Amino acid sequence: MISYLTRVHFDENILEKSLCEELILAEKTRPLIITDKGVTNAGLVDRVYNALPKDCSFITFDETPANPTEASARTAAQLYTNEKCDCLIALGGGSPIDLAKAVALTVTHRGKLVDYAAIYGGVAKIANCLPPLFAIPTTAGTGSEVGRGALIIVNDGRKLGFLSPYFVPTAAICDPTLTYDLPPSITAATGMDAITHCIETFLAPAYNPPADGIAIEGLRLSWPSIEDATYKSSTQSRRNMMAAAMMGAMAFQKGLGAVHAISHALGGLRGKSLHHGTLNAVLLPHVIRFNAPACENRYPRLLEAMGYDYNGVEDFVSRIIERTSGLGLPSSLSEMGVMLNDVDTSAMNAEKDHTNATNPRLVTTSDYIELIRNAL
Repeated sequence: MISYLTRVHFDENILEKSLCEELILAEKTRPLIITDKGVTNAGLVDRVYNALPKDCSFITFDETPANPTEASARTAAQLYTNEKCDCLIALGGGSPIDLAKAVALTVTHRGKLVDYAAIYGGVAKIANCLPPLFAIPTTAGTGSEVGRGALIIVNDGRKLGFLSPYFVPTAAICDPTLTYDLPPSITAATGMDAITHCIETFLAPAYNPPADGIAIEGLRLSWPSIEDATYKSSTQSRRNMMAAAMMGAMAFQKGLGAVHAISHALGGLRGKSLHHGTLNAVLLPHVIRFNAPACENRYPRLLEAMGYDYNGVEDFVSRIIERTSGLGLPSSLSEMGVMLNDVDTSAMNAEKDHTNATNPRLVTTSDYIELIRNAL
């Protein structure tokens, strides 16, 4: 077991034993399971059911949208209250885990959800009274199982970040066997999310050597493993990717940057359901090029972790593009459905995003317009 920010159980086939232990330790008997239809249809909720102590009864909410919304959080929170639940189990990728955090906030705090967003000073408003949350990732990407943040589309359509140390789950149960049956496209997209976390947080300007070390090791594990996990799904590559996802999130306590600022803005576009990890994969080369004047001195260490010599910014960019293409992911935002008339509003929202403040180079709305246009 690992204790870093929270308790982490990490091993193959550890789900049943670890979840049972955590629920007994917390003395909780009425969990609300937050998940989605894909996880339910894959039979993974059955594994959770088999892990529950004998005196536990559970309720399931499996209507999590691809990008969690305030409306879904309030629906699940009402279910939590009506059914007299006493804890939350988040089972799935980043969306169910983030939604569970929003549910925990909603059942314990009054007022508009937007008031608790980071950009509105919400961090200080979130009190230490959230119900226990046990996070069980079924993808290897966001690392939300050890993260202090949640991304939620609020009722006005914006995708906002909610941050609090009290959002860090009570315990994370990382069982790589839960990812074995993921389709290649999801493995690739979530894996590039983990890789982006490791790269972007390493480049964030805050002084945090432990986070830097964790990010570099996460990149060293994930870069050679992502293709094997996508196309061959070997046991070791799946383990490495789940570890890298966890490590990227451990490290981004340090901060993220412009890749995520744009991804968050585009992820909130009405009428679209854009995958966060895929957005990151498309945007990462453009932001690496943009940030070079401020942090190129740190690029050689990233390339070393990836197994290459450093031969300049464009070589670094080409490595990312080549890997993304090899994974079958889109190479442009237009392939994902982003249009020219989406640019201006998304750029303004990106500048306001909480991750913009920790980008190594100052980024204005006009810079974001150019970055998004270049990625189209």
